[in-house]
Amino acid sequence: MKLIERKHYTDKLNSLRNKKIIKVITGVRRCGKSTLMQLFQKQLLDSGIDKNCITTINFENYDYFNLRQPKELYNYVNSRLISDTMNYIFLDEIQHVGNYADVVDALFIKENTDIYITGSNAYLLSSEIATLLSGRFIEIHVLPLSFKEYVSAAENGKDIDRHYSDYITFSSFPYAIEFDKSEYLTNDYIRGIYSTIVLKDVVQRNKINDAMTLENLMAFISDNVGNTLSIKKITDTISSSGKKIDFKTIEKYISALCQSFILYPVKRYNIKGRELLKTMEKYYLVDVALRNTLLGNKRTDFGHILENVVFLELLRRNHNVYIGKTDSLEVDFVTVNMQEIAYYQVAATVLDDTTLERELRALKNINDNYPKILLTLDKTPTTYHDGIKQQNVLEWLLGS
Repeated sequence: MKLIERKHYTDKLNSLRNKKIIKVITGVRRCGKSTLMQLFQKQLLDSGIDKNCITTINFENYDYFNLRQPKELYNYVNSRLISDTMNYIFLDEIQHVGNYADVVDALFIKENTDIYITGSNAYLLSSEIATLLSGRFIEIHVLPLSFKEYVSAAENGKDIDRHYSDYITFSSFPYAIEFDKSEYLTNDYIRGIYSTIVLKDVVQRNKINDAMTLENLMAFISDNVGNTLSIKKITDTISSSGKKIDFKTIEKYISALCQSFILYPVKRYNIKGRELLKTMEKYYLVDVALRNTLLGNKRTDFGHILENVVFLELLRRNHNVYIGKTDSLEVDFVTVNMQEIAYYQVAATVLDDTTLERELRALKNINDNYPKILLTLDKTPTTYHDGIKQQNVLEWLLGS
């Protein structure tokens, strides 16, 4: 398999190289965490680092099964350390190691270690572990391929519209490219990833007995990507189908799905009051092709699919992302970083004047000077409407 460059992430790792802090790489299963470590290790070797100074262990490889025991792992890594030089330690899918934080901490306190660990769910940074490693780690959250990365791997990178159609149809999971746009094979592959996530990261870890309700919940949320939802509304909808389930159970199931990184919750943000709202959230999928697999290629809602793509891109660009509320109007996304704020409205098309005015209305209602951007699939030049920038979304996606 051809390694696809993940420059956004390797640049981040290089900026942290040799810094006395544990690099924790998280992300959904099969998003490319292990490949990212390979890419970074190659850069280390290319920069002159001796291969003997690099220790790599993938705990899903049965050859290392005995190293899932903390003492065995520590002894193995410690025996490979070379004195008077920096040692680079890569521990892949470390959640398989019991009490792994103790081992990592013991290796971290040595002066000549630079540690990188990966895991496929948010329990990797559970409260106990975060407390033990408090102030000693930084999280690098990895998503599947961005549209720009997907295009870079394509044979013909010039047909951007076709690539976007393929991107939302055949998945952004890196290995899906190997199926040469076979919808049948891609669906089987995505279904396999989904089943593994639900079985290992959700059902088993959270001791969930009602897998059918969990599946129905995931399908409902997938069908409502981009819609504002409440736990009560979800509970009532699922209960109305004849399956009685309580509020707390649905809340637990959604939390477990988010912890597995298959779903991302987005809170609402009061723009005028500059505060988060406690009720009604939206949920987005880690890969829009999951929606096709779960709903049977129900792809008619191109606006919300595009919204999902933009949300993930804003996450990649290291933004804190919220849904904006200004009076009774909604802004698709508000990004907040330090003191920097930006507003994004997303629409498949605004060629109709009525649609254009509707999409601009919420942005025009915001009385500040922060950037306001309207992103659409329309093939029109970048224009401005009273300071609001209208831009082709595919150009925006490729400009990261």
